[in-house]
Amino acid sequence: MDQEMKDSLMGALENVIDPELGIDIVNLGLVYDVDMDEAGKVDVTMTLTSLGCPMGPMIVDNVKRELAELPEVKETEVNIIWSPPWSKDMMSRYAKIALGVR
Repeated sequence: MDQEMKDSLMGALENVIDPELGIDIVNLGLVYDVDMDEAGKVDVTMTLTSLGCPMGPMIVDNVKRELAELPEVKETEVNIIWSPPWSKDMMSRYAKIALGVR
């Protein structure tokens, strides 16, 4: 997968908003990796803000929906991992400013 395709996938993921925080999952630092094979299968490795995040299933569904909008994507697998654990330090400058985090 080339950088242009990776950028396209990450751009689509910026449309997935964490409903509790109102910021997209990319700027929150929840997406650890995204990869696509030659058959169009995308693997998203990500985490959630907390282990018991009630919005987890909704976020995963939104990830699949947004990536399905790209013509190159035929299938999406979302892998939720807990290591490394998410922290505020993973947020982009934009997300920190928007949420008033230092």
